[in-house]
Amino acid sequence: MANNDLAPTDQAGVSRRSVLKWSAAVGGGAALVGTGAYFGVLPGVGAENAVALTPSGDDKIVWSSCNVNCGSRCPLRMVVKDGQITRVLPDDTGDDSLGTQQIRACVRGRSIRHRIYNPDRLKTPMRRRPGTKRGAGQWDEITWEEAFDEIATTMTRLIAEHGNESIYLNYGTGTLGGTITRSWPPIDTPVARLMNCVGGYLNHYGDYSSAQIAGAAAYHYGGWIGSNSFDDVKNSQLQVMFGNNPLETRMSGGGETFVTQQAKKLHGVRTIVIDPRYSETAGGIGDQWVAPRPGTDAALVAGLAHVMISENLHDQEFLDTYCLGFDEDHMPEGIPAGNSYRSYIMGLGPDGIEKTPEWAAKVTGVPARTLIQLGREIGQARPVHITQGWGPQRHANGENQARAIFTLAAMTGSVGLPGGGTGEREGKFGLSMANPFRSKNPVKTSISVFSWTDAIERGEQMTALRDGVRGKDKLDTNIKMVWQYAGNALTNQHGDINRTVALLEDDSLCEMIVVIDNQMTVSARYADILLPDVSNAEQLDVIQQGSAGNMGYAIVADQVIEPLYNCKTIYEMMTEIARRLGVESEFTEGKTQEDWVRQVVEESREANPELPAFDDLREMGVWKIEGPSYIGLADFRADPVANPLATESGKIEIFSKPLWEMAQTWELPEGDRITALPEHLSTWEGAEEARTNAKFPLQVIGHHFKQRTHSTYGNVDWMKEAHPQVVWINPIDAEARGVANDDLVEVFNDRGRVQIPARVTTRIAPGVLSIPQGAWFTPDAKGTDTGGSVNTLTSWHPSPITKGNAQHTTLAQLRKA
Repeated sequence: MANNDLAPTDQAGVSRRSVLKWSAAVGGGAALVGTGAYFGVLPGVGAENAVALTPSGDDKIVWSSCNVNCGSRCPLRMVVKDGQITRVLPDDTGDDSLGTQQIRACVRGRSIRHRIYNPDRLKTPMRRRPGTKRGAGQWDEITWEEAFDEIATTMTRLIAEHGNESIYLNYGTGTLGGTITRSWPPIDTPVARLMNCVGGYLNHYGDYSSAQIAGAAAYHYGGWIGSNSFDDVKNSQLQVMFGNNPLETRMSGGGETFVTQQAKKLHGVRTIVIDPRYSETAGGIGDQWVAPRPGTDAALVAGLAHVMISENLHDQEFLDTYCLGFDEDHMPEGIPAGNSYRSYIMGLGPDGIEKTPEWAAKVTGVPARTLIQLGREIGQARPVHITQGWGPQRHANGENQARAIFTLAAMTGSVGLPGGGTGEREGKFGLSMANPFRSKNPVKTSISVFSWTDAIERGEQMTALRDGVRGKDKLDTNIKMVWQYAGNALTNQHGDINRTVALLEDDSLCEMIVVIDNQMTVSARYADILLPDVSNAEQLDVIQQGSAGNMGYAIVADQVIEPLYNCKTIYEMMTEIARRLGVESEFTEGKTQEDWVRQVVEESREANPELPAFDDLREMGVWKIEGPSYIGLADFRADPVANPLATESGKIEIFSKPLWEMAQTWELPEGDRITALPEHLSTWEGAEEARTNAKFPLQVIGHHFKQRTHSTYGNVDWMKEAHPQVVWINPIDAEARGVANDDLVEVFNDRGRVQIPARVTTRIAPGVLSIPQGAWFTPDAKGTDTGGSVNTLTSWHPSPITKGNAQHTTLAQLRKA
């Protein structure tokens, strides 16, 4: 069979039924055992008689990897016969010990062949047919030369007419971990390197995953620190996880699933999971599940703080020494009395409300007796390992939610100690890898990662005080051209898809959209020019590790097969466009892609002398090193004077004077607030409004899902069958609407409507719906999304401080279809 005729069936003859059984059995991937055999069912053999399929003598095995945005990076051994990938095997090195573990790919990585040989593969350059709307699916095939010429000509015109700020690199994380094949952050990408050769581009700050928490950390800690690594839980008396779900979001041996499960198995540390949803992590390692209403974590923390203060269970000595703003004796100069966190909690602040457990119970839905039990348990345990995932911060009050959890960590006095943590997401031991390919952007202006649609619509009106523009007081131009490389945030992962689509259809605003991808994603539908990228199996790169506790590693992902169809590498594409713009020598520096990859390894060996030379690493496939546990702020804890933080005071700022000043100067939309303390804020479409909104009374969140990483793998048949898209609904809410399990339902609000089956389950809090995020937007003739993308329902309204994507702050209604 020719390469261009390959279909997404199991070339090795393995039954799909067996794969589903295997997928369900391994769950997050950490249960996969053995030394790399592919366990399946031969044709005509029942699942109960499964046998191990090992490569035959004439097969070739080539090391590659799965490079999607899951926080992990997993090596894969691809079996090749007659130029085709016939099987995908996991890492066969390492063991079952923390720090030297086998990096066992999860169910997604093991199905990667069905991405490489997918019917949705882009095969040749295409241009939107003249006179048709973006998204209409009307394309004309063009040559690579035509595509490169048109892009270079349009770029030259737009830069001359509007300046370099008119060209924007949109957020995209479809390929991460590599050096040449890296789609984020923008400065690391080949597209950015090209743009920097011709004057730069409009940049973005933040990311869709963690905009609010990263921004909050800048005011609280002076920048991102990271909490202690999960392997360090061995030194903890208690582990508390706010919306942190590594068993789904950090799957595999190259992620945190293995680390957290092994730590629990070996040390048995009591674990409390705080999440509106009974996640895989709550079920897998949790001892207690606490289910607050979405967007109320800061209120929950306030209730815990009241218990700890009232019963003297907080670490006052730590707060006095290392923190600013906890009590009235430790406040910045010039701040009126009553503005400390303790005053806020005890009802002595401007609002006059005492944040008792009973008050917090009304806001969060968590019983007061549970809050009292939690406050006492957290207050009496030392040290406490507190972490949070990205869920609590992806709200309209997300910055305050994140800072409240940081503050709880400080109240325990566990910051900077083994077994403790900062309250941020878990950190890791990691190799310091060089990146000589990175270049410098001459344009200093940037916008929030979530506000590019605003910049297309009204860029010239966007200012620093109203819209968070950085680098200057205001934008001088609207966005006129968008690059979307290996990402689906042009539509599918952005808020309010219907509104976004309507914006993109108007090509008088954004004049050119170039999408570089290897799949016909939802975003690719709205391109003007489509450039077909190769998959990672069709090119060479060196892959940096994911988050894996105290293990560091590097992978050489070799070229496994020749590029399929008429596809090119991103490096080839940008080189050709650079040639037309007269900057080829500046872009390539006379180097091939392999030259750059070799340089990465050789320069990285300066900081990591044990790292093998490139040719040795290429032969090995993956190299691992056991490192120490990561302890966030250990130096600061040891000597805060010699090792001050990058905050204004050099301390942990529970009260932030910069935020105090911003609250008085920034221009905010109605309903938005900035506070110097991590207060609970009632928001638009938040928990309080849900209880009074008769039209849309249900809060909607979008949890991460083992079927895909964001939208990547969302079109793989194996994964869709193993983990179908459903909406989670509590039995109380289902009964009130006459909905039974597996009923087809519609979830809707004024922004859009999705139609998917219902999963009636007590694993979701009452009043809350959860739709797994990342499903591909698939509207029918009436505009109802039958693919089940949660962003059909979300909005463009950002959070107040970082202008981040508040996509978990959404109200809707559900009814039987």
